[in-house]
Amino acid sequence: MERNNQRITFKGSPITLLGKEAKENDHAIDFFALDTNLKQVRLSDYNGKVKILSIFPSIDTSICSKQNHIFNKEAASLSEDIVIIAISNDLPFALNRFCDAENIDNLKLLSDHKDLDFASKYGFLIKELRLLTRGIIVIDKGNIIQHVEYVKEVTEEPNYGAAINIAKKSI
Repeated sequence: MERNNQRITFKGSPITLLGKEAKENDHAIDFFALDTNLKQVRLSDYNGKVKILSIFPSIDTSICSKQNHIFNKEAASLSEDIVIIAISNDLPFALNRFCDAENIDNLKLLSDHKDLDFASKYGFLIKELRLLTRGIIVIDKGNIIQHVEYVKEVTEEPNYGAAINIAKKSI
C-alpha cells in the first residue's frame, strides 16, 4: 500500500510511505526483525510488557543517535514492565557497532533491513529512500496501540515525553 503523504517531509520535500498506517486503538500486529546478533526477534517476544517502538532512519545521523541516547537514558529509570525497542533499516552490524561504541545497553535494537516486515505492517517505509521514517509507537500490555507519532519532518526529533508518559500510564 502506497501513501503519498503530504504531511510528512524529508528535508522539506514530501515523501511516500509504504505499508499500512498504524493507528491508535488498533491491535498491534506481530512482526519480526533481526537483533544485533542476527537473531530473529518478534514483537510477541515482549508480550505482557508495555512496548515503546522508537523508529528511526539511520544510526549514522546525529538526530538518530540522539534519539537512541535519550531513550537509552530513559529506559534505565523505567519499570521492568516497559521495554524500548529501537528499529531501523540499518544493518545489524552497524547497530551493534553503535551500541558498543556509545554504551547503549538499555534498548533492544532491531534491524528491519532484510525483510521489511515491520515497515510494511506499520507503514514506516520511505519509498524514495528505503529507510524508515522517524516515529514512535506505544503498545500496551494487551497489545493495543496507545500512541502513534509519525514525525512530520524526518530530520526532527520525536516527542519523547509524550511516549514515555503514555507508556507509564499503560502499566
